Amino acid sequence: MSQEKPNFKASKLLLLVHLLALLVMAHGKLPPEVSNDLNAPAFYILGDSSVDCGDNTLFYPLIHSYLSLYSCNGSDSTLIPHLLAEKMGMPNILPFYSQNGSIDGILKGLNFGSTQATIMNPSSQSYQSVNQQLRQVFDSMQLLQLQLSQETALHFIRSSIFYLSFGKDDYIDLYLRNASGAAKPNYSDQEFSHVLANQMIHVIRNLYDMNVRRMICMGILPLGCTPRMLLDRYNSNSKAGEESEEDDDGRGCVEEINAQVSEYNKMLHEQIAMLRAELPDAQIVFCDVYQGISKIINNPEHYGFEDVKSACCGLGMYGAAIGCLSKDTACKQDTSHVWWDLYNPTKAVNSLLADSAWSGSPLSRICRPTTIQELLSTASPSHPIPT
Repeated sequence: MSQEKPNFKASKLLLLVHLLALLVMAHGKLPPEVSNDLNAPAFYILGDSSVDCGDNTLFYPLIHSYLSLYSCNGSDSTLIPHLLAEKMGMPNILPFYSQNGSIDGILKGLNFGSTQATIMNPSSQSYQSVNQQLRQVFDSMQLLQLQLSQETALHFIRSSIFYLSFGKDDYIDLYLRNASGAAKPNYSDQEFSHVLANQMIHVIRNLYDMNVRRMICMGILPLGCTPRMLLDRYNSNSKAGEESEEDDDGRGCVEEINAQVSEYNKMLHEQIAMLRAELPDAQIVFCDVYQGISKIINNPEHYGFEDVKSACCGLGMYGAAIGCLSKDTACKQDTSHVWWDLYNPTKAVNSLLADSAWSGSPLSRICRPTTIQELLSTASPSHPIPT
């Protein structure tokens, strides 16, 4: 399956809408509320259901399909990038589709991510692929360059942080196709992981060509440990007349699925390391959420958790037969659960991951080669703005 290259001439309607706002602004300077000497003046987010609860997905309640109606306890603020944004002093990153069409919205950062977004071309037009998000980023950065002076815009873009989190929904879609008997990509498991990793490197290169220099790239969580995957394994074994293996890999997780996700993470990490050597002015951090959640599942009591298998919000075995359709069905203490719903961690888990990505504690070396806090403390790889 070939990956369609982003058509950066598309989405002209978006440009026209924003240009109306640009006409009334002074040319060549950043607005006073955006400081030129910040190491990271803005935070931009691209991704899938790991960055968006549905606010940025048009008609999400109608097309949520196999996901939950309340996939993140009802708020994007429970997700890792938004927890990190708070640490950066940039709370309330607006969803792309909810911005008011002003240059101020772009300057304060945007969330381009969309629930069910995929790296590969989506099988349905009801949700966004990574290429669609790249087009939106391109249009937004073009608007900055139209409004600001060329050098001011260049400094701003190169100083800003771009957060990438894709792949989870590609695997969910793949395994749902396997379970339903539908057509699936013509790849072996290893080839599929490599194709996804290669496409993510392509995404990073595209952003680099847009003058983006500071990026955080997230790996995929241990999908084989999620409640829905445990339920699917149980149902599959029951149909085959086999006893369900309670601990397929010693933790209650599905080893085959985790092995495939691990291959993707390993491949992406290695290619990012090579890319850093090739592009010395790029600052790219890889964060291994798989490693972090695995540590929690292996030793839940140490981190304050009790249930590592069942969803806090959902119905049926493992809380995974039906997703979270109402917060009234949620458990009383989500802080004791690793999983919120079918595939998503609770805020308590995301908070631990965000803390660890930021400072390296309590889960060490999640992000490499530096923590996110260290990334922000490093001078941005761009030329200073002339005074």
